[in-house]
Amino acid sequence: MPPAPGDRDARREDVSETVWQVLADKGFGGLTLRAVATAMGVSTGMLMHYFPTKRALITHALDLLEKRTAERPRRARPGAGLATVRVMLLDILPLTPDDTARNRIWVSSWDLSLADDGLASEQADRYTRLRSSLLPHLEAARDLGELPADTDLEQLAATAVAFTHGLVVQALFDPARFPEEVQSAMLDDFLATTAPPRPSPVPSPAPAPATTVRPR
Repeated sequence: MPPAPGDRDARREDVSETVWQVLADKGFGGLTLRAVATAMGVSTGMLMHYFPTKRALITHALDLLEKRTAERPRRARPGAGLATVRVMLLDILPLTPDDTARNRIWVSSWDLSLADDGLASEQADRYTRLRSSLLPHLEAARDLGELPADTDLEQLAATAVAFTHGLVVQALFDPARFPEEVQSAMLDDFLATTAPPRPSPVPSPAPAPATTVRPR
């Protein structure tokens, strides 16, 4: 007899929590039906009622990861412009234990996504959404004069995401070299490079030479 809809939803939530636990402990490389079933104390056959294949399990895990990422606590958004862009990029970096765990899971998923056209397309869509989320704030920064008027905003959004994710990888592999304060400082240095150039100071005119008055 199949479980009632409410029981099935509750059971699926239990499965999702266990999938998350396995991801946090072992990454995507250790995510298997057997590992999840063992962690739940159930048979692999029971688990296959929810995920008939490993790919179905991985797809669910990626969706769960994106959901957890979207629901994570975030810093308050300051005023419009680069201040908000900075906060959004800080929210990506592995600055806390939870952020570090989540980023480790994301990075471990890349290998699987690169080997599967469908997963690769979904991952590309995630990056597209991330870049698009920055665009309104970059546009506000340009309108405020924080960026040059001719800035290619889409290119800058792509550059900002590429810089931030590159920093994520370095911080995960070498946390002692890239602690929280170093990551924040590097992000600030990057954003500083996007500012319009300062006008060169106008040199003050040289004082006129003194005139000597000879007595008659």
